[in-house]
Amino acid sequence: MGKLLCDSTTFPSPAPTPAPASINWPESPSLSGADLFESQDSVTSWSGVGGLEEQQRRVLEKLETKGVMWKHPHDKSMSSVFRLSHGGDVDSDGNCLFTASEKAMGGEGKGIGARELRRRTVRRFVEDLGEGNEEEKEGVEMVIRNMYSPDMRVGWGVHVVQEGKVLARKADREGLDREIEELVRLGMQREFAAESVYKERCIAVKDGQSWAKYMSISGSPDDEYDIVTLQYTEDGLLSVDENRQGHAAAFGDDIAIECLATEFKREIYVVQAHGSDAMVDEDNCVFFLPHRPRGPITEPPFFLFMKGTGWCGAGADHYEPLIAHPSIVTQEKAAFVL
Repeated sequence: MGKLLCDSTTFPSPAPTPAPASINWPESPSLSGADLFESQDSVTSWSGVGGLEEQQRRVLEKLETKGVMWKHPHDKSMSSVFRLSHGGDVDSDGNCLFTASEKAMGGEGKGIGARELRRRTVRRFVEDLGEGNEEEKEGVEMVIRNMYSPDMRVGWGVHVVQEGKVLARKADREGLDREIEELVRLGMQREFAAESVYKERCIAVKDGQSWAKYMSISGSPDDEYDIVTLQYTEDGLLSVDENRQGHAAAFGDDIAIECLATEFKREIYVVQAHGSDAMVDEDNCVFFLPHRPRGPITEPPFFLFMKGTGWCGAGADHYEPLIAHPSIVTQEKAAFVL
């Protein structure tokens, strides 16, 4: 699962950087022959992908038969058409951005593993944030606050439920439980007691340092922190998800996708398909949301799939891999031009 913002540019964009002259850009840069053969075994026909309406399925089938034309953003002479096939299901365990990316990246992602991709994403974020100026840092941290520590006095015209994320150190959980039980013993309702203790004693995800801790969480016993989610309606506290077993992982968000793109010097496109609840016609039900690296692009893009949920276009349900097959289809015959 993941959080997807409508604006995919999280870090302020650096000056356009042309592709280095030394790059030997192949005519069909996505997959080697061996990688393509392996990918063919792992693809799923769009007719076999669940949860799609017919209008979505028809458009997605065009992506597989006709493909999409991609051009290097800084050198239009570098281009290729890719046919996009569904790469199969991945677990809905909170790690799907990284699991799907590993499959969608082809040869470069082979053997890396979702946890290593998560680690490299966080490392890239910390390095890039440290190199930015104060204005850039504040811009990124404003995005983080809006996503994970929103101002509960506003935003109710868009959201019915808003949530905040706090991080509880695994080693502190027993002590936190005792504090909560003491407040309950004194007559406080347990949900409010838990909210009070977690907000006072845990780390709110509201800046770069806490985001790095948050995005490092994969739901493993080896994690240093557990994610606690506080949900609110306009009337006040709705629920507290204490994540007692520590299985919750940090969902990949736009910041993570941009850092992943930067780490591998590749554009990442999130392909979002909306159904009738989005009130769009068939010709406009598929969107390509680009995430560009901060720096040179030296490799072809890769693609992730997300089923849209509703009119806002925000999705945030689940990432699935798309396998990009190089195609000899001309730009004029491609289903989409990026």
